Amino acid sequence: MQAALIERRQSSREMQQIWDELNLAQKFSVAELQRYGYELAFVRHSTTGNLAILLAGTRVAAIDQDGEIDTEPKITVRH
Repeated sequence: MQAALIERRQSSREMQQIWDELNLAQKFSVAELQRYGYELAFVRHSTTGNLAILLAGTRVAAIDQDGEIDTEPKITVRH
């Protein structure tokens, strides 16, 4: 049981670090997609800004710097 608690704390710390990389518009959009079962997976960094990537089973969604949601992004997610 103790190991499970430690793992949960570590993952929530990692999730907080990912969350901190988002701007306000992205955070609102992430919260909206979470209502539909999506979970924030990671943030992809580029010269045009951060792109938040969310997963829900086999579905992928992306949120750009302006908070625009794309539920059919042209990206490849490796597992």
